[in-house]
Amino acid sequence: MFRSLRRIIKTGFVNFWRNGFVSVSSVTVMTITLFVIGSLFFLNAFLETSLTSLKNKVDVNVYFVEDATEEEIRTIQTQLESLPEVAYVTYTSRDEALEAFKSDPRRRQIDLEALEELGDNPLLASLSVKATDPQQYERIVSFLEEDQSTLSTDGTTVIAKTNYRDNQGAIEKLQQVIQGIEMFGLALSSVLVAVSVVIVFNTIRMAIYISREEIAVMRLVGATDAYIRGPFVIEGMMYGVIAAIITLVSFYPIAIWLGPATQQFFGDINLFTYYTSNFGRIFLTVMATGMFLGALSSYLAVKKYLKV
Repeated sequence: MFRSLRRIIKTGFVNFWRNGFVSVSSVTVMTITLFVIGSLFFLNAFLETSLTSLKNKVDVNVYFVEDATEEEIRTIQTQLESLPEVAYVTYTSRDEALEAFKSDPRRRQIDLEALEELGDNPLLASLSVKATDPQQYERIVSFLEEDQSTLSTDGTTVIAKTNYRDNQGAIEKLQQVIQGIEMFGLALSSVLVAVSVVIVFNTIRMAIYISREEIAVMRLVGATDAYIRGPFVIEGMMYGVIAAIITLVSFYPIAIWLGPATQQFFGDINLFTYYTSNFGRIFLTVMATGMFLGALSSYLAVKKYLKV
């Protein structure tokens, strides 16, 4: 058995080098396919980091009516802080909101002049609520809408508005964009995988045609189906291995080059750091995908065109 396996592997290597031009063509197309598939790792990491960063920056601001007393606001703050879904709550008074508005460098002079013309503080006191999980904000807002502590002594609510719905819409829109990009990447990968399978399939079929006399002799001497198929499957796997190595080597200088730019743009992720820290997972995925595509293409070509 070991002798037969060694011969199969040796024949596969010989076939690979003998079919030089078609081997190069197959490796080139498979390299492009594996490069796109590997790039999906980085794309997915960037998208997930962006979404997580946005979610972490999102909070719920609860704004109170002008005549709400600090005691009423502090009571609601205590109620919110007692919820397990809430990480912390920050209180901003009307005076503090006004001071923050004036000191904001993004404010235009015309805005400050308009504020001076009013002669009164138009800003509202607020509570900034940070949840332990972004998915918990809806429950927190529901609590505010249903809990009786949001009502004043005369039975009217002291809460003017919350900004949860605005933030929720932005996050949902971003999630839709990310899902669309992921679907596009998946579709592109599927097309390239199909192209690779077809090209390797035809390459192996050509190899079978070139070796038809050898195959006929092997049949006459009683070679098994596995023994005849084996060298072609090994040849296909070699396409995948070489394409995977080229892809992984190509990623290294690209990751170095784009590393600082990705960290500056995304903030929380560096392409080179991500590549090196996740190299084992990327290596196994790209290598296994290449070998599987090569072996599958070869097996299908032998099964369809080699009547064994």
